[in-house]
Amino acid sequence: MTQNWLATFALWSWPLVAIWFYKTLPLNRAMTWTILGGMLLLPVGAVIKLSPGIPQLDKDSIPNLAALLGCVIARRRPRFLSRIGFAEVLLLMSLVYPIITSALNGDTIYAGVNTILPGIGFYDGVSAVEYQFIYLLPFFLGRQFLRNAADSTEILRILAIAGLLYSIPMLIEIRLSPQLHYWVYGYVPSAFDQEVRDGGYRPMVFMGHGLIVAFFTMTSVVAAAALWRARIRVAAAPPITVAAYLSVLLVLSKGVAALLYGLVLVPLVCLAKPRVQVRVAVVFATIALAYPLARMSDLVPTSLMLESSASYDQDRAQSLEFRFVQEEQLLQRASQRFMFGWGRFGRNLVYDEWGKDISVTDGFWIITIGEYGLFGFLAVFGLLAFPIVSAAAALRFTQSARDGAFLAALALVLGINMINQLPNASINPWTWLLSGALLGRAEALRATIRRPAIRRGFQSLIPTLADNVVEGFEDPV
Repeated sequence: MTQNWLATFALWSWPLVAIWFYKTLPLNRAMTWTILGGMLLLPVGAVIKLSPGIPQLDKDSIPNLAALLGCVIARRRPRFLSRIGFAEVLLLMSLVYPIITSALNGDTIYAGVNTILPGIGFYDGVSAVEYQFIYLLPFFLGRQFLRNAADSTEILRILAIAGLLYSIPMLIEIRLSPQLHYWVYGYVPSAFDQEVRDGGYRPMVFMGHGLIVAFFTMTSVVAAAALWRARIRVAAAPPITVAAYLSVLLVLSKGVAALLYGLVLVPLVCLAKPRVQVRVAVVFATIALAYPLARMSDLVPTSLMLESSASYDQDRAQSLEFRFVQEEQLLQRASQRFMFGWGRFGRNLVYDEWGKDISVTDGFWIITIGEYGLFGFLAVFGLLAFPIVSAAAALRFTQSARDGAFLAALALVLGINMINQLPNASINPWTWLLSGALLGRAEALRATIRRPAIRRGFQSLIPTLADNVVEGFEDPV
């Protein structure tokens, strides 16, 4: 894979695009378009390496840094830690676990007769912490700056608009095959045969894989459905037309999992009450958190899942069976250093007697638990799950039906994103922005209730103190 000059130029120019966003748009729109636009448009796999001590700049890190730069230019000072709560504990865990894992993995691994994996040390741990901090920047920014009801509306509106705009290159690739990344950036980021399905093609555009595009399309359908329920227009066409058009696009994307997600989420968003939606989102988060232990305890009904998949498509059943086999051997490897993992650089993988890597790491959960153990898994997935639980607790404080519906829709999108990290590794800055925005909105709702309560407490306390002072002066002593 050799990136052309346009790929490098796109990476260097994205901060300038972000500055233009922040200069011409309100802060919430600028931040959302900076993160989401980077996911949709920047090249996959292209990097800028400045020096050995600085993490490489790529599709995942440049939009985050550009969003931070935009906040500075807009004179909105970012705040990373303001108080100590459960979210802060998870954040500190997320920034500490690379150091702990590196400190415990200084040994050399001899994988077969031809492969030697050196130990990792403090320098590697610090480098991982730097990358992790950059990776989590959207969470910090979303939590601080996207916490109002208008911000939730804007996130869903931009998500639906992005789906409409992205449908143009998607339809081109559905018709002509996924070639846009090659035509623009000069290389194909993934195997072409993976995008051939059912006598046609899955669009890949600039997102690296057709499954990621299908999942994004599904979330845009959910956003359009939520806006339709609130009677908010996102284009010249009526909201129901936008939702229907994006639904057809989801079917054409040929992503079975994304289509199943849509079949569950869209009816919920359109018909169910917000409290039912957030409960379903909490169930999604619980399943994702419990999956590793359930998988190790053989509580996941893999046989039933394989039979159901085979009744639909034998090829997909074989693919699913292959994933389960890979999970089992990677879990066996991870169980040897279960608490803090093996670290990076392929130490968590499985090798044959000749030192050849024979493992395939598809799920983000198995990658995380293999590299950083249960501690790292709970830090990352806990940081995704906590905003959902917070939103469920704050739902009763919403001041309008629309606010509650949008809060629930965002919780559902984040919850299904956690589920999607079990078979796939597709977490990105956009996911962290949604997570931070959802937590910020939940905290803002609870704050609106606490302030009047505190004010009433002071108002009742002041007369009591005054009465005590008067009684003191009237005391004959």
